[in-house]
Amino acid sequence: MPDFETDVVNTLAGKSCQDTRHHIHYTERGRLRSLTLAEFDARATAVARRLRALGIGRGSRVGIVSRNRIEWLLLDLAVLKLGAVTAGFEADRFDPAQVGAAFDLALVFAEEAAGAVHTMDEVAGWAAEPDGEPLPPHPGYDPADICTIKFTSGSTGAPKGLEATVASINSDMAAVQEMFHHTDGDNLLSFMGMWFLQQRYWPYSALVHGHDITMTTYDEALDVAPLARPTVVMGVPGFYEDLMARLEAAGPIPDVDRRRELVQERLGGRIRYLWTGSAPARRVLLDFFHDCGVPLYEGYGLTEVCIVAKNHPGAFRLGSVGRLLPGKTVRFAENGALIFGSRHPVNTRYTWAAPGVNEQTFLPTGEVKTADLGHLDEDGFLYLRGRIDDYFSLTTGRTVFVSKIEERLRGHPDIHQCALYGTDRSHLSVVVSPASPDADHESIRRFVAEGNRDVPTEERVHAIVVAPEPFSMDNGLLTRQLKLRRRDVHERFAKELDAVYREPAPEPDDPVLVVAGSAAPIETGRSS
Repeated sequence: MPDFETDVVNTLAGKSCQDTRHHIHYTERGRLRSLTLAEFDARATAVARRLRALGIGRGSRVGIVSRNRIEWLLLDLAVLKLGAVTAGFEADRFDPAQVGAAFDLALVFAEEAAGAVHTMDEVAGWAAEPDGEPLPPHPGYDPADICTIKFTSGSTGAPKGLEATVASINSDMAAVQEMFHHTDGDNLLSFMGMWFLQQRYWPYSALVHGHDITMTTYDEALDVAPLARPTVVMGVPGFYEDLMARLEAAGPIPDVDRRRELVQERLGGRIRYLWTGSAPARRVLLDFFHDCGVPLYEGYGLTEVCIVAKNHPGAFRLGSVGRLLPGKTVRFAENGALIFGSRHPVNTRYTWAAPGVNEQTFLPTGEVKTADLGHLDEDGFLYLRGRIDDYFSLTTGRTVFVSKIEERLRGHPDIHQCALYGTDRSHLSVVVSPASPDADHESIRRFVAEGNRDVPTEERVHAIVVAPEPFSMDNGLLTRQLKLRRRDVHERFAKELDAVYREPAPEPDDPVLVVAGSAAPIETGRSS
């Protein structure tokens, strides 16, 4: 197999970008603004001069605790130019005043000042300074050097931190470029948090391969797309679910030509493909886009391994997450869990994790042991079928597959998201995130009852708790990658769930529905 690796990191760090044809577009105070890549590089160099004057050099750790903004990327590139290390933190989950000591950071930048914390507005001022003395020659990163610190999403507990090697970034970026050929004429729209390392791959790609990049926030992405006219959108399934729901607000769109027109119109009219990952995509979502000729390529990755597998134009199989990237391997544990290896590992341990966690995740071989289940088909495409912890053991001795049941329940238009509950209980219940404030509770209850008729006894849902508002990042029930925090949902609605199980199990054709926070919580169910 040909070796497609190129040294992207050292290209960014050691060479000035002189590209005046391509741009980085970004939102600022509600407006879409642009810099040529050469202008962007020059501003990052000005920031690097200021960082160097503050003592930042090879191996120094610089923390960024901020939402997406152009200064985030300027800081990150400036850090690379000095041979230092970027530590990206999710703004709503980490305290800027505490991360410096907790992670041995030389400097911390955040949106607001707090003690020794510098502000992103300071960075904006530094970037606007006139040309100064050139930076000293870059020492160059070795392949095993660390250039960034990243954290797990926290969907299964407290976030864990690990340091990522230069070689792991270079190898993944080379593989992605070989698959998708991002080049002149492309504009990649990225809106997930830049604290996720993979989101920074796209501005890196623009600077090295010569194309446009648009950076915004999740909340602004659908409004920005028609203005930026991207050719590629990098998004999680929840973003595309939202887009599909908006397009189908007046009903399904069976005419695929019309559907394609609407998708293209909503996203600016130039889309050549859509990228998704970070969470499983429903088959109905994939079909919605693929059937109308707008490919939505699903992939799979982990913080500990980065991009593992990806569908792409040259190798695509609907329902799979694609073939493994070059240099990635997979084998299966005795319990069926996936174990991944890398020619260039991100790392072989967490730097920050609770005692014993490293041994649970990293094998002595350097491989990463996951809780995900799946299989390879005869052509090497990887299919996922949930997680080990997606299985609930009921007191009846039966085991149920959570994801399958939750996907069935999400088939109701008034159910935005849901979290099944039932481990060590005699029967299942579910907490439902309503799709709208006027969700039809009785319709949801009937939908659950009808679904119970066609499934085995252990898969029947006997009680429904309707949350007072949709699960979201803001209320802490979804991660920033829009993954469900099932444990947090169970804890948030423990009172309602406990009340359900204090009563005898409702009949499956007449499930109880409880409205959380209601003065009279049992709204429907239990035929009299």
